[in-house]
Formats: sequence, C-alpha cells, structure tokens
Amino acid sequence: MTRTVNVHEAKTHLSRLLEEVRQGGEVVIAKGGKPCARLVPVVPPAERPLGFVPGRVTEAFFAPLPEEELASWE
Repeated sequence: MTRTVNVHEAKTHLSRLLEEVRQGGEVVIAKGGKPCARLVPVVPPAERPLGFVPGRVTEAFFAPLPEEELASWE
C-alpha cells in the first residue's frame, strides 16, 4: 500500500516510516504537495554464478600484437 506524507512528517516519523517500508509498504514523500521521493524496500540482488560466459582464454591472448595490428590502432 502506498502512503503519501509531507517532508515535515517524514522527518518527524522517519523510524516509523522505515518500519512500514521494511514490512513491504511504500511511502511517497511530498514537498509542497508534489511527490519528490519514494521509499521502497531494498531488494537484494539475485546471485549470479561465476563463469557464465563459455570459452577459455589461451596463452595466445597474452602475446604481443603484430606491428600491423598495432599500427591500425594509432
């Protein structure tokens, strides 16, 4: 559920608002009646396995580039 509060109320009751957000709510902070910020729960990022790109780097990858290749980069 989304609730809108003004800046003064947000400053006065920040701990209460954070608890509300922690429990899954959403709070919009308004200044002069216009929404300017939204407090939402932090969602932890999904775990990603390392090595998700297939293939391997060979020793040739670390070899110096030929002179023609170097010249094309300049």
